[in-house]
Amino acid sequence: MNQSNSIVFKSWRSFLSVVAIVILAMFVLNGVINAQEGTEVTEAINPTIVLVHGAFADSSSWEGVTRILLDEGYPVIAAANPLRGLQSDADYVANVLNTIEGPIVLVGHSYGGMVITNAVQGNSNVQALVYVDAFAPDAGESAFSLSTRYPGSTLGEAIYPIPLPDGTADLYIQNDRFHAQFAADVPESETVWMAATQRPVTDAALNEASGDPAWKTVPSWHVYGDLDLNIPPALMAFMAERADAWETVVIPGGSHVTMISQPDVVAGVILRAASEVASAFESAG
Repeated sequence: MNQSNSIVFKSWRSFLSVVAIVILAMFVLNGVINAQEGTEVTEAINPTIVLVHGAFADSSSWEGVTRILLDEGYPVIAAANPLRGLQSDADYVANVLNTIEGPIVLVGHSYGGMVITNAVQGNSNVQALVYVDAFAPDAGESAFSLSTRYPGSTLGEAIYPIPLPDGTADLYIQNDRFHAQFAADVPESETVWMAATQRPVTDAALNEASGDPAWKTVPSWHVYGDLDLNIPPALMAFMAERADAWETVVIPGGSHVTMISQPDVVAGVILRAASEVASAFESAG
């Protein structure tokens, strides 16, 4: 090969090398962009999980479940349920829901089930309901009327009232009966402080009738313990069947607070609901 041809060959080889580098850089850049876009899509379709506590408890009752959900990458809000009246409590939670962009999984425990049933109020972002040891009322039903439909609740015997100026009463569970009545599958060393820090619910809230239920239009999941002494397990089975639940999980030996005693099981139900919502949102997009 003469010197002129050699120069041309080397120049051509250098040109090809530059082209190859440019093409490779484009592929790498495109991959980075796609990865970033993919991450953004994943974050966008991860529903926010809103947890609503019930009577005789507060948002800390969701601690074990919340830690699991956060570890799985889901945004979580443990809303403070006022426990003053069904409609006012539902309106408060509805206001919380209205601040959230994207799909929502709405979870209620105990009386919190009454609240989430009435808090959706046409909010299309709420795409799944999860009832944990909870009431799932139909229109016209109250927590009190439901709890007496089936035998098994001993809550009335364990309650003591504090009269309020408006003629209603705040209801507490007697401290010495709290463990057996509310959380028999939780160590007594924990239920002692649970009893001391319990938040009361008004008798008016427990007697207030539900409006049209969200579970008639929003898919629901149900999980409860078979030794619940607050809400009869037979009632929760009835309500789950009536709501045409996507899944019903019964926890053997579970008390009224399975989200505390069995956070893995309860979180698993919530995660399956969230997965269904994420899949539906992704398919729609």
